[in-house]
Amino acid sequence: MRVSGKDTSNHRFTRAGASHRLCRGVLMGLMTVFIAGCSSWFKSDDRNDPMTLTTFPQKTEASVSWRAPVGSGSSYGFAPAVVGNNVYAASTSGHVARIDLTTGVTVWNVQLDKKLSAGVGADESTVVVVTPQAEVIALDADGKEKWRVKASSEVNHTPWVGKGVVVVRAGDYRVQAFNAENGEGIWSVQRPGPALSLRAPSRMAFTQDLIITGIPGGRLLAIEPATGAAIWEGIVAVPRGASDLERVNDIVGIPSVQGDLLCAVAYQGRVTCFDIANGGATTWANNFSSIVGLAIDAKHVYVPDARSTISAFELKEGAVAWRQAALRNRQVTEPAVLGDALVLGDFEGFVHVLSTENGAFMARVAVGGGVMVSPVQSTPQGALVQAGDSSVSLIRLN
Repeated sequence: MRVSGKDTSNHRFTRAGASHRLCRGVLMGLMTVFIAGCSSWFKSDDRNDPMTLTTFPQKTEASVSWRAPVGSGSSYGFAPAVVGNNVYAASTSGHVARIDLTTGVTVWNVQLDKKLSAGVGADESTVVVVTPQAEVIALDADGKEKWRVKASSEVNHTPWVGKGVVVVRAGDYRVQAFNAENGEGIWSVQRPGPALSLRAPSRMAFTQDLIITGIPGGRLLAIEPATGAAIWEGIVAVPRGASDLERVNDIVGIPSVQGDLLCAVAYQGRVTCFDIANGGATTWANNFSSIVGLAIDAKHVYVPDARSTISAFELKEGAVAWRQAALRNRQVTEPAVLGDALVLGDFEGFVHVLSTENGAFMARVAVGGGVMVSPVQSTPQGALVQAGDSSVSLIRLN
């Protein structure tokens, strides 16, 4: 299936309250047959083809400082967790690893008895992953299992760990918290959801002692980690359209905070910034559709659209500062800001470095390992990326 012209192999639709799912493979096959049948009527249509990479003058040097294997396989529910000088990462094959951020040395790598659907959430003492059977599994910092419990339904988004709780967002639109030490259920928050939701990268943020999570229908929810009290709810975008498919309108990526502004983006919706100091009032909003999420710094909000054209919006007012279309249809990841550089991966395992000032290319490095789906993350050592084969690499800029 193609969403807004982009092949969303790792971004599927789930129908709430039923085991039936829209089968992307079947829909994609039907579309292929249709296009093939029309080829005799129309000229070749290359609008959905990935842009060919071109050469450019290197403005900085990007290199792979280290690469650490984890297991095999990754998906949109996976993102490495950085805790101090430790990187925790997982794979769909059931491996969980702890890696030294500076050197890339694997401290430990354990294989669980189940495959995994999401991970990793971590703090100094607890590392959390989730199985396709909705089992939430907690390990300690040495890789030993602490506990495992069942969530209310499947979990395909990265867990959040901190303040003594483990928080997951389940497929039935529940946000659930468990005691980080023993797995005991603490609270559960649920909101009504749409008939369909998008399976795409989505993470929870933590700011001002509140967990910020996206929920289907284009909304953000701020929750107290100790009690589960919903303190604030903001509308990033309102679902529009006649069909359930047209009304899919999920928050993607991670809500991001810069100063007093909290910004988020939705698929088939908007990119929106809220003023935290003014009760969460909307500061600005622009119509937009993304399936990966955004990055933010003191000047701009950076977000790829559903066709992988990257836009930079002025942080304060939302005006477009620049656009970069040279990565169109290359299925880019959620980006990260590293100094004056914007770093993002693509479906061929390349990591691209753009100028935050004007979007010009600064550097490119091949990491390999298949389609990158996990978000790029900024660390004090460089940019952290997880490849499609689940290996983790640190990219340094010089």
